[in-house]
Amino acid sequence: MGDSEIKNLVEYIARALAEYPDKVQVREINGHQLSVIELRAAKEDLGKIIGKEGRNAHAIRTIMNAAATKLRKRAVLEILE
Repeated sequence: MGDSEIKNLVEYIARALAEYPDKVQVREINGHQLSVIELRAAKEDLGKIIGKEGRNAHAIRTIMNAAATKLRKRAVLEILE
């Protein structure tokens, strides 16, 4: 599993949740031990991606961190407007 697979994983999940999947953008900023994943989506989709009480966002972060751990990295998800 390469670094970009974390990005692809987050993008896949976000697009599956989004009403407007073509507006989902995911960018990865790589450091030596840390990857920052920036997720942008249509304003209408942010509620669905974040979920009630942040449950979907927490689930995405959990899956992302499991994948990152396999690569011996840390990953941080930032959901941006």
